[in-house]
Amino acid sequence: MFALLAIFAFLINIPFGRLRSKVKKFSWRWFAYIHIPIPFIALPRILLGISYYFIPLFLVASVAGQITGSRLKLGAQKI
Repeated sequence: MFALLAIFAFLINIPFGRLRSKVKKFSWRWFAYIHIPIPFIALPRILLGISYYFIPLFLVASVAGQITGSRLKLGAQKI
């Protein structure tokens, strides 16, 4: 079950990584796009009774999702 939650953490962070890449670094929106997905990962972890020992795995999956999202080139880009 923890593997599915890690995949979920990765996938939910992709759009937030994309949004984060479009705003000024260290702005309030930049911080928001990093932190908004956390409750969506923490709540299922707690409800499913997954040990806190797996938090580093979810953290790595979340960072990987943020990085993947920031590197995606979707649609037409304005020049």
